[in-house]
Amino acid sequence: MSFSVTVRDRLMIAHTLRGAVFGPAQRLHGATYLVDATFRAPALDADGVVVDIGRAHDELAAALAPYGYRNLDDVPALQGMNTTTERLCRLIADRLADRARDGAFGSAPLRAIAVTLHESDIAWASYEVTL
Repeated sequence: MSFSVTVRDRLMIAHTLRGAVFGPAQRLHGATYLVDATFRAPALDADGVVVDIGRAHDELAAALAPYGYRNLDDVPALQGMNTTTERLCRLIADRLADRARDGAFGSAPLRAIAVTLHESDIAWASYEVTL
């Protein structure tokens, strides 16, 4: 069993996807994602929380900042990558996990961080990284 806390933000991007499977999404298009970051811990810290919600929200915003209001095709670190929703989940989760390993989320014994990008109210993808 574990505790979890989820914070939410938004991410607006533009990109193209390569491959016939993507149909019209092979052309430049935009996406506005609703982004959830869930922090999991088997126990609470001394203050009785998994993470400070304000700190978690600030860290999520910082993880999204390099991609927001950008054409991902122009981001050097993403060159040659199909920036699918699944891959974006992993990029964001890995950024948050790096910050957790650096102690950015305090003393709670975080065990995992899951990131979910909602493309719409009927479709979303997630990635969870174990710490």
